[in-house]
Amino acid sequence: MKIISKTLKMLPVFLLFVGLVACSDDDDNNGPTDPQTNTIVDLAIATDDLSSLVAALQRADGNLVSVLQGNGPFTVLAPTNAAFNNFLAANNYASLEDVPTEVLSQVLLNHVISGEITSTMLVNMGSGYTNTSATGAGGNNLSLLFDTSNGVTFNNGATVVAGLADIDADNGIVHVVDAVIGLPDVVDHALNNSNFTSLTGALTSEDLVSTLQGDGPFTVLAPTNDAFASFTNPNSNSLSSVLLNHVLGGVILSTDLVASGSGYAYTSAAGPNDTDLSIYFDTSDGVVFNGLSTVSSADIVGTNGIIHVVDEVIDLPTIATFATTNDALSTLVAALSYADTGSPTVPWIATVSDATAGPFTVFAPVNDAFVDPTTGVLAELGLSGFGEGTGELNAATTDAVLLTHVVSGNVQSSGLPNGTVATLGGDITADNTAFTLTDLNSRVSNIVTTLVDIQAVNGVVHVIDKVLLPQQ
Repeated sequence: MKIISKTLKMLPVFLLFVGLVACSDDDDNNGPTDPQTNTIVDLAIATDDLSSLVAALQRADGNLVSVLQGNGPFTVLAPTNAAFNNFLAANNYASLEDVPTEVLSQVLLNHVISGEITSTMLVNMGSGYTNTSATGAGGNNLSLLFDTSNGVTFNNGATVVAGLADIDADNGIVHVVDAVIGLPDVVDHALNNSNFTSLTGALTSEDLVSTLQGDGPFTVLAPTNDAFASFTNPNSNSLSSVLLNHVLGGVILSTDLVASGSGYAYTSAAGPNDTDLSIYFDTSDGVVFNGLSTVSSADIVGTNGIIHVVDEVIDLPTIATFATTNDALSTLVAALSYADTGSPTVPWIATVSDATAGPFTVFAPVNDAFVDPTTGVLAELGLSGFGEGTGELNAATTDAVLLTHVVSGNVQSSGLPNGTVATLGGDITADNTAFTLTDLNSRVSNIVTTLVDIQAVNGVVHVIDKVLLPQQ
């Protein structure tokens, strides 16, 4: 009872003291004292085993201490002191002071993910890619692979330390990891992912690893192990050339492809006269290359390029590949097929499909060139279509028409003459300034300037807007 009594007697004195202090603060125009913060930086400073991380943050470019004291939220993968020691030794640095500050900044940012990602969220997803705050090819954020099949692992090298996941801070969450996560190039991304063992094995056997570790930038279409297992190399091409047929120059994001809709790009594989082979993409139903290989995972960003995962190995394309995959040339394909039903001079389908044939230069009329009533060849001949019925084009005539669109040799648009061009069906005249072709009936066809130099392994295709005819 005496203790209670003394306490009650002292309470007015305590309240008086608090009131005096409050009045004193008001007189100084100061607001209430801010509560103590517990940011990610505060957590790191308070943890002895993260002292190297704190020192690195303080030394790196970009004022990263202030960044990680910001609102966030951030998910930070925090390497231990031992992890930093191993990183320094592996890269021949005696201390943090030897690491270039701009490199150190990017390495640290590669451990920072925007948003709050708990270990439970990662386990529920199983595996996949997210983006870090480090800068990769084309100014895009670097990708980071996570896998939870055996603990929670990042880029197949850094594992969350048991019991040190999901450490809450005011501005995010921290997972302590046992290794510093380096900056991956496209080869590193392939090596880190077990779905690409066939690809990395092929790159190694063909001595292409160092090529893809170059400056780039590259856009790599990366076939999965299943894709390699089903690939039979029907054109019997060298594995090196097939692999290079999956490497495009520059950084081409999936959004770039979708925005274009469809079109052609060039790969690093070589065609006739060492010209780069073309590749056709269409995004009307997913992102598909050369009519057979579909992107299953897009925009995996490395330091020197970007990867799109594809479900089929893309063999070297023939003229037939480009004719059959582009819907705008479907009538030409029908003409080729129909000519083969008669007694054509050239067995068209077999020829344009043969990777060892040619090379040929093909002037390929678009569909409207055949069917438009003012410019279509069928209409001008008074015929309605391909076939042997009344008013229809016969196979022999079809074959003669096709021959007028084929030149022996691989002639790029830059090599078109200003004058006579000898086709397999007779001479035509080229104007390399106006970019036109004129047949022996004085019919003028425009070469579509955006659809030239479509390079196949057995020849090159230039799209034209009017069918050329043999002399009538």
